[in-house]
Amino acid sequence: MTSSAAQLPRPVRTLGATGPQVSALGLGCMGMSALYGAADRTESVATIHAALDAGVTLLDTGDFYGMGHNELLIAEALRTAPPAAREQAVVSVKFGALRTVEGGFTGYDGRPSAVKNFAAYSLQRLGTDHIDVYRIARVDPDVPIEETVGAIAELVEAGHVRHIGLSEAGADTIRRAAATAPVADLQIEYSLLSRGIEETILPTVRELGIGVTAYGVLSRGLISGHFTRDRELTAGDFRGMSPRFQGANLHRNLDLADRLRTVAEQKGISTAQAAIAWVLSRGTDIVPLIGARTRVRLQEALGALDVALTADDLAAIERAVPAGSAAGERYPAAQMAHLDSEH
Repeated sequence: MTSSAAQLPRPVRTLGATGPQVSALGLGCMGMSALYGAADRTESVATIHAALDAGVTLLDTGDFYGMGHNELLIAEALRTAPPAAREQAVVSVKFGALRTVEGGFTGYDGRPSAVKNFAAYSLQRLGTDHIDVYRIARVDPDVPIEETVGAIAELVEAGHVRHIGLSEAGADTIRRAAATAPVADLQIEYSLLSRGIEETILPTVRELGIGVTAYGVLSRGLISGHFTRDRELTAGDFRGMSPRFQGANLHRNLDLADRLRTVAEQKGISTAQAAIAWVLSRGTDIVPLIGARTRVRLQEALGALDVALTADDLAAIERAVPAGSAAGERYPAAQMAHLDSEH
């Protein structure tokens, strides 16, 4: 896995002032292993292969996605991909989440010794000698961010990690982390339904030369154009506990999706493509992560790269889905408490 992107056929963007050059869209692989119900392993590997073949180089994972399953899946996909595609892949890994055998989350561990322990296991599962971008999934409130980032910086110095990232960090934490070591990017939720970063976080990262990898760009399917009002969520799908998917909130949010669909149809694109293109339009320092689990959804998402939103288009999207119009928090209360970005 390297960050050499000179021959990429797709548009590229750079993760901050110090990070790697990657494809303008990244592939978020979480749903291939966890939290959205059952996934097909063969189709998952085929989707990663199709993404690499299409010039998508950024693959995002977490060591806790399926308790290591996702890293092993990515390792399999890279091992069986053409050498050129494998060499261009940039793998971003989140760590730190503490799990139970039953699958519950019990907190986060950002101690330096834990950072290096997590990294050792990820390197083994990924079958590589380095991780391209490494970040704690949630800031550990009991460990100064300087210590966590400092430990990653030591891994960089040792050659085990290439770049340091952050995830769901607030402005003050971002400043402290950047003062400790160069930070390539902040991974954080950003979509038409989740625009909280625009007030203080986005200006802060731009001031500091830190890029953004935006997840949840389709709000976990809410504004994809594919989520129906009568859909029954399967066991293991965490959206069943998400406030935005509950009762009146779900109907309100799908009303917004319907309004976005109207704008998209007038443009001749899909609802998902409009939502992704909107995030792409927010700045060349932002790389949206698309959570496609199948080749069909991947192809639809990649179509957003060919969408040029005019000022009139953007105004119509803004009218359809105004800032702050989403109903419900983006996580249940217990998980919201873990978000440094919300404090």
